[in-house]
Amino acid sequence: MVPSVLIVDDEKHTREGLQEALAENYDVSLAANADESFNLLDHQPFDVVLTDLRMPGKSGLKVIDKALGLPHRPAVLMMTAYGNIDTAVEAMKRGAVDFLTKPVNIERLEVLIQRALKSKTLEVQVEQLQERLDEKFRIEGIIGSSPKLKAVIDKMKLVAPSRATILIEGESGTGKELIAQAIHQASPRSRGPFIAVHCAALSENLLESELFGHERGSFTGATERRVGRFESADGGTLFLDEIGEISQSTQVKLLRFLETKAVERVGGSKPIELDVRLVAATNRNLEQMVRDGKFREDLFFRLNVVRLFMPPLRERAEDIPLLLAHFIRTFSDENAVPPLTVEPGALRTLQAFPWPGNIRELRNFCENAVVLRRGGSLTEYDLEPKFRGETPAAPAGAMTAGGGGPSAAISPGNAFSMEENEKRILREALLKSRGNRTKAADLMGVSRRTLHRKIAQWPELDVIDK
Repeated sequence: MVPSVLIVDDEKHTREGLQEALAENYDVSLAANADESFNLLDHQPFDVVLTDLRMPGKSGLKVIDKALGLPHRPAVLMMTAYGNIDTAVEAMKRGAVDFLTKPVNIERLEVLIQRALKSKTLEVQVEQLQERLDEKFRIEGIIGSSPKLKAVIDKMKLVAPSRATILIEGESGTGKELIAQAIHQASPRSRGPFIAVHCAALSENLLESELFGHERGSFTGATERRVGRFESADGGTLFLDEIGEISQSTQVKLLRFLETKAVERVGGSKPIELDVRLVAATNRNLEQMVRDGKFREDLFFRLNVVRLFMPPLRERAEDIPLLLAHFIRTFSDENAVPPLTVEPGALRTLQAFPWPGNIRELRNFCENAVVLRRGGSLTEYDLEPKFRGETPAAPAGAMTAGGGGPSAAISPGNAFSMEENEKRILREALLKSRGNRTKAADLMGVSRRTLHRKIAQWPELDVIDK
């Protein structure tokens, strides 16, 4: 589609000359004053508006205000014979992307129009990505209709618009980070950053540096200043997962931030004031840790302003059909295979299973089943014995846990879990392909994206035949 440009200028020869210069590459419309431009802007969208500053009646600054107040915001360029710094600054403050002086240099004008169009395209792409993010993590998109989950969602809707600190409790794999992201997306901070830190994954010294940043020379190896996650989350939300794993010294610094809303970098002495909402999560009993002297009571009270508890999957079995349908559809689309049908007997068996790994385990089960069966149906007899409460030895060539085909890696007398079977199949594919990931993906009948994710899950396989 040809980009559209609106030229607003009270001088007839100027606007017609600009139209002639731009007509070959753009769909150009003309307006002799601000009121004419308003009428055009109200009735059709433009990609770029080029307006004079000094005109009879309303000035070009009013044209900027009008154009940038529309749902479809064009890029605006200002031109004037009275070029001065004050005018340029005012135009930029109103939202103009650049400033030209008369007589207009056509080559420079075309460069600025192209630059403005690229900037506008990028802006649209960012907005589209943000809309997808809002869709993915919106509270209404959380899957499930069980009473316990509904109670959590109702509470989320109440607290999301606030500035309150939130503590999310629940077993591993229940979706605590998803809840934190949904709260962020439903808050006034949704256009700000969402920064997640998994506290248990870092040592005490590394965690402090990661959270609060450090000054150059503050410790061995600190060769330059580092901005911490708190600073990176300014204007947004910081999610601290596994908060029960942090050391006493980090607890003190975290408490200080909650009291002062400021942090100090490691090795620094100047407080840095921040606007950060804190959401913490844990799979441990913090109250018991307080009684055991392993977690500061004053920090617990500061974190526990609003408390959410994510129920384990075994307590919301009525949500399992919805989750199965969602994950099966997701992985079927991702791997370009027909959707898997779960037969009623298999569904009843899966609903009765306690799912100790919660939603994370269910998600992995669905990916395994989709990848290995590649369409068709899944019956209760295709499921691993553990789902039926049985533990018999698997014969050679037995069906894999997700209901796929035989695996030559299974020896008589050994029963492997779904994850172990899949890992062995992946290892065989990598060995046969001599480490060529494209060939390995073809051998397994999966996408390279799925293969890369599995290798990341089992990094010990990443060295095969390299």
